[in-house]
Amino acid sequence: MNPDDEIVYDTTPCFIRVFKSGRVERYLCTDATAASVDPATGVSSKDVLISPETGVSARLYIPRLREGDRPEQKLPVLVYFHGGGFCLGSAFMPLYHNYLNSLVAQAHVVAVSADYRLAPEHPVPTAHDDSWTVLRWVAGHAGRGGPAAEAWLAERADFERVFLAGESAGANIAHHMAMRAGIGGLPCGVRIRGVALIHPYFLGSDRVESAEIHPAKMENLETLWRTMCPSSSGLDDPMINPVAEAAPSLAGLGCGRALVCVGGEDALRDRGRAYYRRLRESGWGGEATLFEAEGKAHTFHLFETDCEEAMAQQKAVCSFLHL
Repeated sequence: MNPDDEIVYDTTPCFIRVFKSGRVERYLCTDATAASVDPATGVSSKDVLISPETGVSARLYIPRLREGDRPEQKLPVLVYFHGGGFCLGSAFMPLYHNYLNSLVAQAHVVAVSADYRLAPEHPVPTAHDDSWTVLRWVAGHAGRGGPAAEAWLAERADFERVFLAGESAGANIAHHMAMRAGIGGLPCGVRIRGVALIHPYFLGSDRVESAEIHPAKMENLETLWRTMCPSSSGLDDPMINPVAEAAPSLAGLGCGRALVCVGGEDALRDRGRAYYRRLRESGWGGEATLFEAEGKAHTFHLFETDCEEAMAQQKAVCSFLHL
């Protein structure tokens, strides 16, 4: 066999295959759906190219007016980061498009779904850097008018109510965006009101009970991290373990509220719980809430949209966006 054909990362079932040569084959999460007016919810969406140099872009969502709404009424802003292990998916996938349509309709917010470049072609922290570009672009609209401004943000966004959210790897990104904002701030003095971490992709070298729910999956997630971030120091790298000894104190989280959602049957459950506990113990001055969906696995809400637990989690997220 040609040495370049050696597989350095594979999944079972096969979602992505990475070869020693650098070649990458993706078998899932490669489809896209066009921006549109969603017939089920009335939510409108459109795509915006943010950085021509890197190709970083976003899909914007705005809800239809409700009875009694004024066209100029300002709405909370949600900047959303999709999951996929930093290596799969996009803001344009039907899975995320449908989820954002539903969330925007129910929460009645303006949403910006960031589309970042994927690893391993663009190793972590490229996804975080691209997401920071999107977040700064959004915040810049707080002081922007005229033809260069994106109207849905300039005219409808309430920049006193900016929230971040993401699921799995996207929750990892959301955490780091809030930390960066806490350190360096955002354009126009914009402050993040809250961050919602849904089934966050955090790891660590210490063993946790939930890892025994699915040991093979945990081993796969650890290998995935090393493959997508080859410069990493390991499982206690602050990029993947925000409660590690070397990680910056969570007291610096740049927002006033945090919602951490975990699944009772998720192998990553205890990582989310540990984050919630450490945040509360860190001296951070905000308010943290933990939501647990009993008996549910990782990112179940994207696939079991109508189950009782998914609806309860959605309600918790929507309520959080209006605190």
